[in-house]
Amino acid sequence: MANWPPLFISKQFFDPLACDAIIAELKSLEGSAATVYGRTASGSIDQNTRRTLRVKPSDETIELVVRRLWECKDAVEKHFAVTLSECEDPQFLRYREGDFFVAHQDGNTGLLRLDTERRLISTVIFLSRESETPAPDAYCGGALVFTDLRNSFHMRAEPGTLVAFRAETTHEVTPVTHGERYSIASWYR
Repeated sequence: MANWPPLFISKQFFDPLACDAIIAELKSLEGSAATVYGRTASGSIDQNTRRTLRVKPSDETIELVVRRLWECKDAVEKHFAVTLSECEDPQFLRYREGDFFVAHQDGNTGLLRLDTERRLISTVIFLSRESETPAPDAYCGGALVFTDLRNSFHMRAEPGTLVAFRAETTHEVTPVTHGERYSIASWYR
């Protein structure tokens, strides 16, 4: 498919200074293991499925991200021809060496009766730089990869870029092999 996967990309969602400020804040905070949804409504920790830290930044940082997501909502609705009514609280994520998230969908599959099924559009905001070779202030591995039965697509992480995709799209984060990957995930409903 020429247009697979169907993605909405905003390359300047955050400028470099905003990315650096958010990363500095996240680095200064402790995180806790991120949960996986599907078995329980509130999520559970399954280190064989998802290994990453979820970090809780200041209310101001959360409000900044939510405000920017709302500013982008109309363009996302138009791109995917959907009507969106709400945005979930963003997850601020720190992937360390060895951290990953196996291939999964975020919702809208009709397979489960959980609140996450109401997700229509998934978003990822890249904060840190992906590199093919170890470099200061960059990470290796940790690629956002989209897959279906015939295709695979590696989304190159550029700091400040937002990528949005339908929640039922299969995607994964490959294991980080060097450095730390910082990103923000959220979902429109």
